Amino acid sequence: MSYQGRPIRIAGASGSASDRRHAIADFARHHPTDPVDVIIADFMSEFNMATAAGRRVDQASDAAPAYDLSFLEALAPAVNDLAKHGIKLAVNAGVTDTEGLYHAVAGLVQSEGLDLKVAWVSGDEVLPEVQEALSSGQSEFRNVYTGERLADWAFQPIYAQCYLGGLGIAAALADGADIVLCGRVSDASPVIGAAYWYHGWRRDELDKLAKAFVAGHLIECSNYVCGGNFTGFQALEHAGGDGWANIGYPIAEISAEGDVVITKQAHATGGAVTVDTCTSQLLYEIQGPWYYNSDVTAVLDGISFEQRGVNRVAVHGVRSGPPPPTTKIGITARGGFQAEVWWFLTGLDLEAKARMLEAQVRRLLAPFTNRFTALNFDLLGASALDPHDQNRATIPLRIVVQARRAEDLAPTRFLKPITDNIMQGYPGATFHLDLRQGFPRAVFEYYVSLLPQSAIRHRVHLPWKPTTATQTLEVPPPPLTQNYPARQPSQARTEAAMNPACDFGPTTRGPLGWIVHARSGDKGADANCGFWVRRRDEYQWLRALLSTEMASDLLGETGRANPQLVIERFELPGLRAVHFLFRNLLDRGVGVTTTVDFLGKNVAEYLRARHVDLPVRFLNRGRL
Repeated sequence: MSYQGRPIRIAGASGSASDRRHAIADFARHHPTDPVDVIIADFMSEFNMATAAGRRVDQASDAAPAYDLSFLEALAPAVNDLAKHGIKLAVNAGVTDTEGLYHAVAGLVQSEGLDLKVAWVSGDEVLPEVQEALSSGQSEFRNVYTGERLADWAFQPIYAQCYLGGLGIAAALADGADIVLCGRVSDASPVIGAAYWYHGWRRDELDKLAKAFVAGHLIECSNYVCGGNFTGFQALEHAGGDGWANIGYPIAEISAEGDVVITKQAHATGGAVTVDTCTSQLLYEIQGPWYYNSDVTAVLDGISFEQRGVNRVAVHGVRSGPPPPTTKIGITARGGFQAEVWWFLTGLDLEAKARMLEAQVRRLLAPFTNRFTALNFDLLGASALDPHDQNRATIPLRIVVQARRAEDLAPTRFLKPITDNIMQGYPGATFHLDLRQGFPRAVFEYYVSLLPQSAIRHRVHLPWKPTTATQTLEVPPPPLTQNYPARQPSQARTEAAMNPACDFGPTTRGPLGWIVHARSGDKGADANCGFWVRRRDEYQWLRALLSTEMASDLLGETGRANPQLVIERFELPGLRAVHFLFRNLLDRGVGVTTTVDFLGKNVAEYLRARHVDLPVRFLNRGRL
């Protein structure tokens, strides 16, 4: 039931396994002056799902655990304050061994002499279900990115994990849990579960669930909604006092009706929560106007944000639909091995120097290349004109190779031939002396498909219960679902009959990012990228300018070199935004892509650097 009719305050304390470790303890310590009801934290990604799957399957005695160790580092200094103030905690740090994490957390709680009830959620490990459905012909498990059949995949699955919704978390909290440990629930599911439990919602209250879902998406990446990874970052250099130096963490306030306000820690003086920071985070991972979760579908084409005060932004216009009958699964396989070497090139004639190095190295590697599955030479960056110091005149060239077997990338077949080239090299030839990346490391393929929710055994484990009969709760699949088209709606160009070249006054050539914000990220092999502007007339220009054809032109050689690239587009008028999905831009995904932008986060930064004709009157308002 709802607690005193007030909104629940949910804190977002981690956005990845690489986030800073202090936030859970910081929220808990400041509870008397800056109270929160539930702390959520996200520790999972497609990369650590796949790599942890390898550790789980290998079970090597010297391997790290298959759950996230950084969560334990964050929890240990917080656990006493969590108990003292009665703050609930829900995290997806189990990665591929949630039960193992439960035993580690239960041990920590016991060692501190605390009376905290620790629950854990299972059902996300689904390789047997996938194998059974495949062998019986129930599903071909088509890849959602490529359309490939799983039976035609060139790799052997070793692990499969599905995305669970938030109602297992809600059930655990309702049964008295203080800490809920999950594996692969969706990133927003802890927020859905916390709000559902706190307000006593029902499964058919889809509008409320959809709003909580969007709130979860806004805070699950922690600092991103407070100014991290934000193209307007320069305006935040001195914001609040700490500015860039110590960006605070977010809080979602969700009412019993599902109304959402995003704010941040009152005691943290860095960063800011604004309409633009919220827009940036919303556009980060969506792939169209329909945003799917196992509990609900959020319909986003009418969404907007309202600044309600300093560091307070209200969310409006979220609509709902039933969840799909399926949920996403990630299937992991051993993808072989990768190695790389970096060279430094300085000054003039950099393209020619790179060609010289590539020609020499390809000749030296020729006896071994029939065993390689990839061999790329990438010149990164450009030297400054008339550079004021030597570092500004220097750029790296990266040589990266992949093969199915580690022995095919043995030092005698890759690293040594490359370093042995130095005496016949280009002027100033220098390779990076830290050669550890030149030795083969395992990489993992990640195949994304769909599994019926009815095939999943979503369970909540309550070990403090007195009998085995009461220690496990079954979470049934949603009673109402809806099938959605395989592809989201796409609009190649705006319906507005405006010409960006002449309907907005005189123009000048310059980077798109002088007046346009953008944010991008990865989803498997795809990269999504949202663009938005500050004012209504700028949006009329932006939506007229950014057609799929223009997006292709802006991608340049990055797009032209990829015959698999497909571009989808839709508009979000309430955010003054145009969103693109660049299908297959990221090779085969984060674990095995050979690009340095393996998370797709710099697609937006590249496109903002591209030159277009900019209306002078917009520039006169000030650059971003």
